[in-house]
Amino acid sequence: MTKPRVVIVGAGFAGYHAAKTLSRLAKDRAEIVVLNATDYFLYLPLLPEVAAGVVEPRRLSVPLTGTLDGVRVIIGEADHVDLQNRWVGFTQPEGERNRIAYDRLVLAVGSVNKLLPIPGVTEYATGFRSLPEALYLHDHIVRQIELAEQATDPAEQRARATFVVVGAGYTGTEVAAHGQLFTDRLSAQRPRLKIRPRWMLLDVASRALPELDKRMSDTAHRVLDRRGVDVRMGTSVAVATADGVKLTDGEYVPTCTLVWCVGVRPDPFVAQLGLRTEKGRLVTDEYLTVPGFPEVYACGDAAAVPDLTRPGEMCTMTAQHAQRQGKLVAHNIAASYGQGRRKTYKHYDLGWVVDLGGRDAAANPLKVPLSGLPAKAVTRGYHLLAMPGNRARVASDWVLDATMTRPAVQLGLVPANAVPLESSSPEVPARV
Repeated sequence: MTKPRVVIVGAGFAGYHAAKTLSRLAKDRAEIVVLNATDYFLYLPLLPEVAAGVVEPRRLSVPLTGTLDGVRVIIGEADHVDLQNRWVGFTQPEGERNRIAYDRLVLAVGSVNKLLPIPGVTEYATGFRSLPEALYLHDHIVRQIELAEQATDPAEQRARATFVVVGAGYTGTEVAAHGQLFTDRLSAQRPRLKIRPRWMLLDVASRALPELDKRMSDTAHRVLDRRGVDVRMGTSVAVATADGVKLTDGEYVPTCTLVWCVGVRPDPFVAQLGLRTEKGRLVTDEYLTVPGFPEVYACGDAAAVPDLTRPGEMCTMTAQHAQRQGKLVAHNIAASYGQGRRKTYKHYDLGWVVDLGGRDAAANPLKVPLSGLPAKAVTRGYHLLAMPGNRARVASDWVLDATMTRPAVQLGLVPANAVPLESSSPEVPARV
C-alpha cells in the first residue's frame, strides 16, 4: 500500500525541525516531503557575522539533503493550497508550475521584512533577512570604505563612511555593533582615510533592544556608546533618497548606506489561504492544527499559536518558539498515525542571547543577566548547540577571527538588484 504523505512547506526553524523530528518518529509510516525555495536551512542569527566577515556564508547554510534522513526535498516556492482537494501548487526555480498532494500539511512559511510607508525605503534601503542580503551588505561596506579613501571631496568621504541602521531590535543592534568594529578594522588598513567611519542606530523606541530585559538593553547601550555608535532613540527615517536620509527630527544625514532592520511580518502567502488569521498569522489551536482542517498544521512565525503560559496572547515570533513548535507538530502528526498521543504546545521563555562582536555580548539564560566574556561564552555556546550542522566550521571561523587578520575584499557575488527589500527571505531572532 502507498504510504500517506506529509508535506512540509518551508524549511526555516519550524519546518526544518518538524521534518527532522518526523523523520525519526514516523518515516516508516509516512512519506515526508519538504517544499522549500532553497536547498538549505539557513541559521539566520549569525547573519551579522557574515556581513562583518567573521563567519563564511556557507557555514550558515545547512543542506536539507543529507541532514534530513529519509525526507524528500522539492525545491520550489508554494503559491497555492487547495484545502478541499488536499494539494499544494508551487513554482520551480526555472518557472515550471507543479503540484503535490498531501494527507497531512504543515505550513511553516515563516516571515519577511516589515515594511513601513516611508518614501524611498524600498528603493534605497538594504534588508537583512537572507544570505544574499548579508553578502551584499558585506561587499557594500567594503566598497564604501574603499571609495571613501579615494574620494577627494570631504563631503563625499563623510557620506560614504556613514552607515545608518533603522531598527534597534535584536538584528539591528547586532548589525550596528559588528559593523562599527568591521569598518574600524577596514579604516585602520587605509592610512589615507582620515576620518573614522560612523554608524548610526535609529529606533522610535526609548531604548535599544526594547523587547528584552532592561539590563540587556543597558549592556548593549554601554557597548555601542563605547564603540562610538551614534544611537538615536525616538528617531527614525522620514524620507530616504539616493544621497542620504531625512530623519523624523528634521536632520538630514548624507549617506550611501541604509540598512532596514525594523522587524518581521508573516509571509503574505498566509493571507492567500482564505483561513482565519490574527495580525497576519494563521490561527491554530493549542495542538497547532488549523480549525476546521485537522489534517493541516501551522507553526513558526506564520502561525498564531495560543501562548498557554500567557492566557489570551499569542506566542511571539522567535526561533525559540518556531523550533519547538516544529518538533511538537512532528509528534502530533506521528500521534495521528497511531504513534503516541498528541500534546498541547506550552513553552516558557528560557532567555535571550545577543552577540555584540569582539568580546562583548548580552545574555540572560534562565533569567540570569550576563555581560562581557561570560555572556560571550553563553552566546556562542548556544549558537553551536542550536545549529543543526557546520558547528566545527563555525567554531574554526571564530578561532581564526580571534587570532588572525580578517580578510576584507569585495566578492562581487550579489548585485544590489538581486536582493529587493520587498521580497526578502524569512528570519527570526535567536533565543536560548
